[in-house]
Amino acid sequence: MICRVKDVDINYIRYGKETSQTLVFLHGWGQNIEMMRPIADPFESEFNIVIVDLPGHGESSEPKCIWEVSDFTQCIKQLLDELNIKKPILIGHSFGGKISLLYASKYEVEKLILFGSPFKKEIQKLSLKTKALKQIKKIPGMNVFEDFAKKHIGSTDYKNASPMMRQILVATVNLDITEDVKKITCPTLIVWGDSDEAVDISRAYELESLIKDSAVIVYEGCTHYAYLENINQTVRVMKSFVRS
Repeated sequence: MICRVKDVDINYIRYGKETSQTLVFLHGWGQNIEMMRPIADPFESEFNIVIVDLPGHGESSEPKCIWEVSDFTQCIKQLLDELNIKKPILIGHSFGGKISLLYASKYEVEKLILFGSPFKKEIQKLSLKTKALKQIKKIPGMNVFEDFAKKHIGSTDYKNASPMMRQILVATVNLDITEDVKKITCPTLIVWGDSDEAVDISRAYELESLIKDSAVIVYEGCTHYAYLENINQTVRVMKSFVRS
């Protein structure tokens, strides 16, 4: 489905139990809706599910000017207002996690789940895609997903991005939202791989110290895509957290 927000066409899918609490899934940079479906689908019988193609990703159009993270946050707020969704549970990976953090610092959120979410400037190392794919290969039943991951993990990085999205990426990476994070009051689950080379594991513990009602779960030997590499555990801890 397409919704016009802030002069951008936003593609999203909505399914599950519409009368229930809403889980909103926000993917990482260079990805799209499909990267969140493996952890969203297990909730469709209990919750209202919304997964968004962030502007400039998937089937959503690009912003016409340089957007800050705050613009993405306002975009998500306006989309959820259009859908009459209040106080959602936000689930964000990487860039989607940074947007979720800023959103939760400004608007009402029931709960927050973060996967490898930066909030300060990060210097990304190489070979993330290769390492992540090796981990995903080890997961029983994930053979089908491996082909998709090859195409979408890190597929729209700085080198391959459009001129506009390159400028937006630079603005996003350089933004420090530490002071905003301190304002978050909702229960927060922080999931991280201890071999994450995009956002170091130390950031998880920094977030835990900044957000009063939060806890860290660490996946040993997992990368920036830990939430997929250990998907069965991810779904279990998510279910326990959102149901509590």
